Amino acid sequence: MRDKQAILKCITDQGMLPLFYYSDADVSNEIIRTLYRAGIRTIEYTNRGNAALENLKRLKAGAEAEMPDLALGIGTIKTEQDAKAFINAGADFIVSPIVNERVGEVVNSAGLLWIPGCMTPTEIGIAQQHQALLIKLFPAHLLQPAFVSAVKELFPGQLFIPTGGIELNKMDLEAWFKAGVCAVGMGSKLISKEVLNEKLYEALYKDTVAALALIRDAKKAAI
Repeated sequence: MRDKQAILKCITDQGMLPLFYYSDADVSNEIIRTLYRAGIRTIEYTNRGNAALENLKRLKAGAEAEMPDLALGIGTIKTEQDAKAFINAGADFIVSPIVNERVGEVVNSAGLLWIPGCMTPTEIGIAQQHQALLIKLFPAHLLQPAFVSAVKELFPGQLFIPTGGIELNKMDLEAWFKAGVCAVGMGSKLISKEVLNEKLYEALYKDTVAALALIRDAKKAAI
């Protein structure tokens, strides 16, 4: 699935974008299967190691065979060369920790969803000029929900997803959604090194189901 509006809706409906990297493609595939079984339909695999490109190709092939409605994107894309390589490998959307206008141009030319990372109003403005329908606020644990509350009126209609240090608890999630975000990025707080190294798939399944329930409640409380 590469339709940017459909993927955007999936992320906002889900309220969460799980993200991870692991060098073992088989373990990575089991993580994706587990997340999918728990109700996840869009995932960010991250470009955090030498195996990322080849792993994504394998993961995409597996997803297309078993989970055709899953959108699998790639994160930590900082250069146009990487953007082109991962788009050719089948990435459904592209996430960046920074605003690189050339990356935005590559992604937009491919008709895909681009989610750049921003930390200031100036960066948000630049991202908007380059058709960023969803903006990643990174690192979220430094910005805090008050940042969203302070800037959202400057950018009416803009969708935000904070990523980095989001806590999986009622108080933290409600604070972010009340501030006005549409979803949260969940990395190691959900898919920890222990889960990956020890292959704790059932624990991940239970944690993901619980996380989705917490997010549903946080979204309702924010209305």
